Amino acid sequence: MGEVAAARNEETHKTQVDPETAERFIAEKRIGERIKKLRLKKSMGLVELGKHTGLSASFLSQLETGRVVPTLRNLARIAMVFSKDLSYFLETEPQSIFRIHRRKERVRLPQTGVEPPTYFFESLGYMVPDRSMDPYFAEFLPLSKEVAPKAHMHAGFEFLYVLDGELELHHGEQKCTLEAGDAVYFDASTAHSYQCGGKKPAGAIIVTMHQASQGPMPPLRGVSAGLAVKVEAGIK
Repeated sequence: MGEVAAARNEETHKTQVDPETAERFIAEKRIGERIKKLRLKKSMGLVELGKHTGLSASFLSQLETGRVVPTLRNLARIAMVFSKDLSYFLETEPQSIFRIHRRKERVRLPQTGVEPPTYFFESLGYMVPDRSMDPYFAEFLPLSKEVAPKAHMHAGFEFLYVLDGELELHHGEQKCTLEAGDAVYFDASTAHSYQCGGKKPAGAIIVTMHQASQGPMPPLRGVSAGLAVKVEAGIK
């Protein structure tokens, strides 16, 4: 009986995960490094990330340096802030992509770097890993005359479709007013900004595409023929 019990204990031991192996598996994923890379890419400090996730800056610092391991709940909070799926931190091989983004599960985030924010946005693709485009729903708030929209630029291209309200788009030296149903496609490497053009908030779907511009694009035409877009010279 003693030999049988010893054999069973040895068999059980073989089927258990070695703690050192588990720690090595976690370390190989470099979760902390990935979080820090995402944070720096967004020019976001630990305190700001803490406000969005409800986690302390000190905890996030320890997480980035590998001194602590996040729970799935905390990792999900961080992933959603950066519009990433949990698989971004854990998976190493590509898989067939099919992701549903329920409205009740999305996170509404304010425009960064501006107080008060001029718009709020929700990622529509945060659960898709290594995506080549980022779709968003954005709500632009009416601004007082003293507030000017903040221009920004990034590599790739951008597509915008207005769902409701009026939206002013500044692109380089051009300015266009978009109404519900209007759409625009433009080179995002040119400085651009958005501004609510009416007294009520304007809603829009925005898709940013990551591929770099291959050369100069033709002048911005606003939208295709038949859409009511007024293009005016000059920039605000």
